[in-house]
Amino acid sequence: MAGKRKMNPAGSTNSYRGDVLRVLGALKVATADQIQRIGAPHLTFRHADKETPSKQKQGRTASHTGALSDMRKHGLSENGGSTETGDSLRNLTLKGLEAASYELRRPVTEMGSTARGAGSSGASHPMAVNETVIALLRPKPNMARLADDPPHVQAAAQAAVDAPDGIGTIASYWTEVPLPATGTWNTPGKGGAQADLVLTAPQDQVPLLFIEVDNCHETAEELADKLEKYARFFRRNAKDTDGKERPMWRTRWTIPEGRYGDTPHPPVLLVFNRIGERNPNRTVPRLQELTRHLWQGERQRGGHHLYDRKIPIVAVGLRNLREHGPAGPVFLRFGRDHMQPLLDAIGNPRREAADAREREESKARHAEYQAQVRRAAQEQAAKRAAEREARRPVCTGCGVKFTDERWEAAQATDWGTPTDTHPHLCDGCKQRASAAAGSPAAGTREHQTEVGQHDFRRNARRPVCAECGTDFTDERWRAVERVGWGMAQEPRPSLCGDCDQRHETDWEQAWPGVNHRDQEQDQDQAVPEQKATGWFSRLRG
Repeated sequence: MAGKRKMNPAGSTNSYRGDVLRVLGALKVATADQIQRIGAPHLTFRHADKETPSKQKQGRTASHTGALSDMRKHGLSENGGSTETGDSLRNLTLKGLEAASYELRRPVTEMGSTARGAGSSGASHPMAVNETVIALLRPKPNMARLADDPPHVQAAAQAAVDAPDGIGTIASYWTEVPLPATGTWNTPGKGGAQADLVLTAPQDQVPLLFIEVDNCHETAEELADKLEKYARFFRRNAKDTDGKERPMWRTRWTIPEGRYGDTPHPPVLLVFNRIGERNPNRTVPRLQELTRHLWQGERQRGGHHLYDRKIPIVAVGLRNLREHGPAGPVFLRFGRDHMQPLLDAIGNPRREAADAREREESKARHAEYQAQVRRAAQEQAAKRAAEREARRPVCTGCGVKFTDERWEAAQATDWGTPTDTHPHLCDGCKQRASAAAGSPAAGTREHQTEVGQHDFRRNARRPVCAECGTDFTDERWRAVERVGWGMAQEPRPSLCGDCDQRHETDWEQAWPGVNHRDQEQDQDQAVPEQKATGWFSRLRG
């Protein structure tokens, strides 16, 4: 402890010194009161029961005042004069800016200047800029650090926690950012502007916002000239790292691409701190007319506007911003006749609503189209089913329609596969017909085995006797089939068994003692053998 006290005689901690580096690194110059309200807002409620406002302020800023004293000893910070109310101004040295770059995670080249001499005239403008940051941030107290405090302190802090949130963190804000119309980022030329504040908080739906703070000393014409410089900067293109030309501001800040035909420039927020002689209620209407060509959009049939290459310009009073925060309806977008929250003012809610309606209508049209497709498919399926049902065969025996299985079995199939034996009968009638005719289909398993391997060669339809018209019996049917090479065929395969027997009897009566089968064989042998010629004869030889 003695070593730490020797290094930091004021007894400051790393936490409070980190608060100082982050706040002064972003704001460049600030009072201990502003550093405390941003870095440790819980202290505001802890010392609220002091007797006087001066003692309250002294109590809640004591920790950061000690941190500033120790950092001054280390050459990180220095006193920079005082405000008009007598508060001491603090700023960082070059060494302090380098240390702050680590706290803010920014390149040292983007930390800006040390802001020396800012307090020589009271620093009214930097103080207004700082108050704008605090009003946009709305820092929330850490309730865990108030666990041992009285209930009324915790209740007051809880009310602040429950209030609408602010935008970003202290690391989301940049001050005194050059916007070069000529020259480079590090050495801007003439004709450019310098933004009082730049806010980048995409996590809070504010990817990029330029802020100008006016203490009501400037005329509408002077403000319009500053906005013209903004427009020049927004229109300037530069070659990016990929070799492509794009707006110069996009080479430093990343925001989503706009939609085709509606790519507005980044918005500009004008914050009026009414301490000067100008009345913003008269300045703003005049400023709107002078800058109409910069912000006026193109009205669409849906009632919304497109702001392609236009600047959304928004105005607000610092007092209203402190009281209501960015979520309050206290922001006036140039061209609109009503106040809105900040996100609505810098955005295009009517366009979003129109897009949402279009998406819903497109979704409804798609759903209706899909329903029509389904209905058409159902109607087509019903039509095909009706046509198929009309073609369904009817049993010639009983008049009952075929089942799907029976219909499929009765239809002709591929080559080499037999068709059904009774294609015009249903299953029941087929079984009865087969049983009555002694069909193998009605026989026993032994009979089916006896038929065996010859069943697959039987004709698809039962033969009919050419003489008497009677169906062949199964035995006669098998007898007349030619089942293999070298097996003789019946001499009269077109006759049934009875007609074949009668024909045999008639022959014997007409030619007694002559066997017609032997005579047929003799005729077959009497046929002279043809002499083989060509390549086949040579193979035989």
